[in-house]
Amino acid sequence: MVHRRHDPDVCGVTAAIAVIEGKWKTTLLWLLESGPHRPAGLRRKVPGLTEKVLTQALREMEADGLVHREVHDVLPLKTVYSLTAFGRELAEALAPLSDWGHRRLSRLAKAPAS
Repeated sequence: MVHRRHDPDVCGVTAAIAVIEGKWKTTLLWLLESGPHRPAGLRRKVPGLTEKVLTQALREMEADGLVHREVHDVLPLKTVYSLTAFGRELAEALAPLSDWGHRRLSRLAKAPAS
């Protein structure tokens, strides 16, 4: 069975959402837009994100070509993650969706309580 993130027979939106699905990937993408980060720095900025889940999300994002993992040969090892050009392209594509989401939240805030 082909996972939908690799299935050429799904619609493009479905294929894109498959790459960013999960609780943390869009947050990580947003944080990495500002520049390279070490894993500990990412964890400090995202309360509730465990080391295990962070590692899994970053590995999946690396496998999908969104992030670059660079390991510096120093003791202790220093690992830094940054967006690839493909990851920056995705972040730019998501910007209008983010704007729409903020407009939706604003509308919900203004709506009378039921």
